[in-house]
Amino acid sequence: MDEKQYKLDQRYMRMARIWAENSYCERRKVGALLVKNQMIISDGYNGTPSGFENKCEDENNVSKAYVLHAEANAITKVARSNNSSDGATLYVTASPCIECSKLIIQSGIKRVVYGEKYRIMDGVELLERAGVEVIFLENQ
Repeated sequence: MDEKQYKLDQRYMRMARIWAENSYCERRKVGALLVKNQMIISDGYNGTPSGFENKCEDENNVSKAYVLHAEANAITKVARSNNSSDGATLYVTASPCIECSKLIIQSGIKRVVYGEKYRIMDGVELLERAGVEVIFLENQ
């Protein structure tokens, strides 16, 4: 990877971390940016669907089953716009799960840059198997 792309990746990842601050989730705040041709075409953070209460965890501090991941929010948001995610790069603060990885593959995203490893890495493995470029960019 060239130096210019590396610096861009760092900047977009910092922006994704800031975007994660919008999440109402207590256990983990995750942010995502979808970038194409050096333009942010979508964004997302983990949380409940539109119209639901902004509370991600139940009384036992377990995430509610209907909480959307940051990647899913960014992908569904771009689907409602005039933009296309085909060939885009997804910046996400945590490694994608298997379900989000399926959405990433189907939406034509060609590159995923993530900032921290989750305990289950099957999503990253699926992305790599599908030929999506995956880059781990540690917190700096």
